[in-house]
Amino acid sequence: MDSGSKPAITLFHCIDAFSQVASLAVPVADSVEVRTVKLPCAAIVQDVYLLRAFEAGADAVVVLTCAEGQCRYGDGNTRAEKRVGRVKNLLDEIGLGGRRLSLFGVSPQDKNACAQIIRETLSGLDDLGPSPAAHNGSAPTTAIRG
Repeated sequence: MDSGSKPAITLFHCIDAFSQVASLAVPVADSVEVRTVKLPCAAIVQDVYLLRAFEAGADAVVVLTCAEGQCRYGDGNTRAEKRVGRVKNLLDEIGLGGRRLSLFGVSPQDKNACAQIIRETLSGLDDLGPSPAAHNGSAPTTAIRG
């Protein structure tokens, strides 16, 4: 990433999968802007919301689901995974890069999961650089609020 800018990550998360988003480790929180969007289930995240997050300034978007077999709705994490896969393919097709979007299944008991996921995402952004959609000067920066 460009050393002059602070990378922005939008984090969509199931409230059952991860309720500790506010407890990001200080070194991680100081090096990145994280916008969170709480969902009753990750399955309801729509393709358009993922795309709008990039339009609103995200360099990367992360979707946190319940761990496999732990979704209280049965297959919410599987449905979210399919949607994320479709949007990743679309991002590759339009030249934005599907690697900017990721999905992780997490256990609510894992207090360090979010900080580790943010570190992994930041590491990936070192290779990708800032999002062209987020930094072209025409995208709004407040369309999604967490």
